[in-house]
Amino acid sequence: MSVRPDLHQRYVATCQNLGQPENPFIAHVLQEADKNDKISWTKGITLKIAGNNHLVPVQRVTGDDLQVLASVLCNSVFVTGLDLRFNVLTDAGAKHMATFLQENSTLRYLNLMFNDIGTSGAELIARALHRNETLLYLRMTGNKIGNKGGMFFASMLQINSTLEKLDLGDCDMATQCLIAIVTALTQNKSVKAINLNRPLLYSQEEDTTVHVALMLKNNFSLVELHLCKHEMKNFGVERLCEALYENSSLKYLDLSCNKISRDGVKFLGELLKRNQTLEILDLGANRAEDDGAIYLSEALALHNRTLRALSVVSNNISGKGLVALSDAMKTNMELSYIYIWGNKFDEATCMAFSELIQTGRLKPNCTDVEPYEVDGHVHLAELSHGLRKHYYWTPSYGEVTNKDANASLAIAAVSEH
Repeated sequence: MSVRPDLHQRYVATCQNLGQPENPFIAHVLQEADKNDKISWTKGITLKIAGNNHLVPVQRVTGDDLQVLASVLCNSVFVTGLDLRFNVLTDAGAKHMATFLQENSTLRYLNLMFNDIGTSGAELIARALHRNETLLYLRMTGNKIGNKGGMFFASMLQINSTLEKLDLGDCDMATQCLIAIVTALTQNKSVKAINLNRPLLYSQEEDTTVHVALMLKNNFSLVELHLCKHEMKNFGVERLCEALYENSSLKYLDLSCNKISRDGVKFLGELLKRNQTLEILDLGANRAEDDGAIYLSEALALHNRTLRALSVVSNNISGKGLVALSDAMKTNMELSYIYIWGNKFDEATCMAFSELIQTGRLKPNCTDVEPYEVDGHVHLAELSHGLRKHYYWTPSYGEVTNKDANASLAIAAVSEH
């Protein structure tokens, strides 16, 4: 067993060698890592240098800071994760990161979420992953890499056979690169989870959804798929459902913030009657309405026994549909997580969900509502639970202890790093 190097001392020495000023935030994180006696030699540690710490004002990491840090970490075998979200890394910083990815053979998790990396930075990182054989999880969320940058990642997916989770949400990708990425996933056998949220789509034809459906017919390794804000309508949902009749791997489907109405939800209801794989379905911020909720509840009550989590947050559902969903939970014991806030609660809804919680059928940490009573009438208050609730959020200190508050972590381990 090799002796663990002193990261902070190496950082100070490297700063002096390169003539760079020390970043006090990085210095502090490395000092804390040096003090950590619980470092597992098999699991390693993740250095959390996120720039959105609200408790303590931090000096955000620049490209020059990253050059020093990469030099320090190059041979540190026990550092297996690097969280650099919400910093000020540009394409120049991406160049140092690309060099690091080519030389380092231990990093498994890299979070570059919401920096200022553009197209050329995306090209450098994607090309570095042509050779890198250790990185399992990369988050590029919120870096405006655009259509060209997305194309470099599509090319990378044709070559790299190690990466398991890739997050390209909010990256301003367009139709061309989205189609290229899902086409690459038709052949790629290693990617288990991909986030393609909020592309910039200007066509009403739903070409991208059709290509995603074609990919799902041929891909048997993808477990988690995020298609939030894809302008998806009922036609697109029907294509996806047709594909998912043949797919036996996808467990988590995120269709939130689209334009799916009750007719589209009817296709999903029919799918749930036959699909034996799907465990998490996120339909938040669509327009299922009462008819859509009833289609889902019929499938869940009589046929489906694999779905474990359902989100119908903000779907214009009133009491009739919500009560139908609560009734479905009385016969379907597999459905454990349900999120309903943002719909039209009447007294029957409040009573129905209060009863589910009081009888123990629905655990308080598995839903986003909590009953309370005023003048003999039951009402529902909102709880901060949901699917991917902590997606953009960084804990100020320590770990997230309650994974149920962010249910996808509690249900599908593929979301973790």
